[in-house]
Amino acid sequence: MDTEAQPTERDRSSRPSASEGTTSEAAGSEDRSRFALVSRLSSSVPGGRITLTLLLCLLFLLLLSTFVLRPFQIPSGSMEQGLRIGDRVLVNKLAYRFGAVPQRGDIVVFDGTGYFGHADYIKRVVGVGGDRVVCCDREGRIQVNGRPVDESGFLYPGDSPSTVPFDVVVPGGTLFVLGDHRSDSSDSRDHLGSPGGGMIPVGDVVGRADWIIWPFGHATRLHRPDAYARVPAAGRAGAHG
Repeated sequence: MDTEAQPTERDRSSRPSASEGTTSEAAGSEDRSRFALVSRLSSSVPGGRITLTLLLCLLFLLLLSTFVLRPFQIPSGSMEQGLRIGDRVLVNKLAYRFGAVPQRGDIVVFDGTGYFGHADYIKRVVGVGGDRVVCCDREGRIQVNGRPVDESGFLYPGDSPSTVPFDVVVPGGTLFVLGDHRSDSSDSRDHLGSPGGGMIPVGDVVGRADWIIWPFGHATRLHRPDAYARVPAAGRAGAHG
């Protein structure tokens, strides 16, 4: 009589297979390798893991500021009363990538080197490539492609749309920009006789200002106003009297 104990089904299932053991050992080796790498990096910098964590955070913020979002401090009163001196806005650097272009009413930050001065500026887009921008109609309003624009929703209280008359056609690939505080803004009107005719190349736009983030009591989302919604497309100027 064969008295050798035969393994039951439970005995066989409780034993790890060769493949399971190999997988478990490989995962354990990988975890140990990662831990060893972190330990080596931590030991190579003063302060260990705390310093390493701070450095990684700084690297993340640097990449974010370089390619995605950038804070910008308002340097003057040219965009009052919406944007005040010292306000900090968050500039979306991806707003005009992947085929998107600036729209009338957008608040943009741009490099004014060679056009306005050796600095970054913030203004509102009033005309895009092909637009005819005229100041002013009989009621003192700026016209874009023959359509008067009601700027009362963002124009500085007491300011007129412009005390400087102009009649310009915006070249393709450029922008005609104005400050909301017209009496305290140096913008496209003041550079009509300068190189570029006061127009800003779209390629020099850093991004679109989307948020006021400081001070907290003034924090808000910056929306494109509806004032330009009825402006006809470029090329249809003169369709409206």
